[in-house]
Amino acid sequence: MKTLAENIATRLTEGWRTADLPRRGRTYRCSCGRPVFFRNSVCLACGSMLGYEPERVDMRALLPGTIAGTWTLAGDEAPAQAYRRCANLDSPAGCNWLLPSEHASDLCISCRLNRTIPNLADPDSGRYWRSIENAKRRLVSQLLAIGLPVKSKVEEDPESGMMFDLLRTPPGGPHILTSHGNGLITINVEEADDSIRERIRHEMHEPYRTLLGHFRHEIGHYYWDRLVAGTPWHEKFRALFGDERDDYNAALQRNYQNGPPVDWPNNHISAYASVHPWEDWAECFAHYLHLVDSLDTALGYGMSGDDIEVEIEPFQLEDLYDPEDADAKRLLSLVNSWMDLVTALNEIARSMGQHDFYPFILSRPVLKKLQFIQLVVKEARDATAAENGTTPEVHLI
Repeated sequence: MKTLAENIATRLTEGWRTADLPRRGRTYRCSCGRPVFFRNSVCLACGSMLGYEPERVDMRALLPGTIAGTWTLAGDEAPAQAYRRCANLDSPAGCNWLLPSEHASDLCISCRLNRTIPNLADPDSGRYWRSIENAKRRLVSQLLAIGLPVKSKVEEDPESGMMFDLLRTPPGGPHILTSHGNGLITINVEEADDSIRERIRHEMHEPYRTLLGHFRHEIGHYYWDRLVAGTPWHEKFRALFGDERDDYNAALQRNYQNGPPVDWPNNHISAYASVHPWEDWAECFAHYLHLVDSLDTALGYGMSGDDIEVEIEPFQLEDLYDPEDADAKRLLSLVNSWMDLVTALNEIARSMGQHDFYPFILSRPVLKKLQFIQLVVKEARDATAAENGTTPEVHLI
């Protein structure tokens, strides 16, 4: 049987369909064979305890370990790694993640990223926190899956790590703004309230505003600092996105006073991306994560743009940032498949009276930026694998 890497190499030379890729995504099964989902902590079919193992990017049924309070993964051969459940399992966060039993912390890799959580004396804050953590776990699981470095600034890497302040605006202010600075991502947890978030979306004239979108945007700022600033990518970034030395506050004021340029859709994925090169990068980084996770999940459920009957003009190799890159053909096929898929999903959403699933237009300049981000991510993935002495996995993108 060919390996995934061999299958991909064959498709690059012979032509291939995205539907032929191995199904991964967020498709999981309990040891009883029934489907289970990313948020589950118990299989509703057989009653087995479930846990998410972030290093394996997998949801597994659990078996009691030899020491009280520990678990092993069903299906693992002896001697099996022992795990503990995250201490936030029984908190309002409802965390179903696992951590090695010998780890010094009681918190999983996602929960260890928190510096500040909401005041749980307020029932609303507990409800908000659960929604926030559900979105954050989905973000962190994807970052780990695509091989990006994830370390807690609180406990593991004070210099280069990341951490989160999950805050609520106090009575009388000041208003909490979702933002990033020096590895600290601040999230206004009140955006977990659908009515508040929808009001802000309407006031800001945004076609899309979600908790997961906030996390993906802000983490983009973090990885710009980590992977682009001061590296060989920096000047290439300026040539493609613009010079980030342009006064950021002045750029924000211009946007608030005059609005975005009339022609912003020709060069940017969103109006906000036109504000400043930093925001352009963060918006494109978020959309890169949107595309990868959505397409990977769709393939996991057997959905592919290859089988959708829609006539759109496909992107060509010359539309990419680097058409000569070894993964260029695969990337192009995946993006074209994504465009077919979201065209159909948008129409399905409209047939239900809902907002578009993906209310954006992917222009050729944006495609170049997305491939640029892919190249940065791939280099970081390879560097992380080399540092750990492992072989980098072949990923969807």
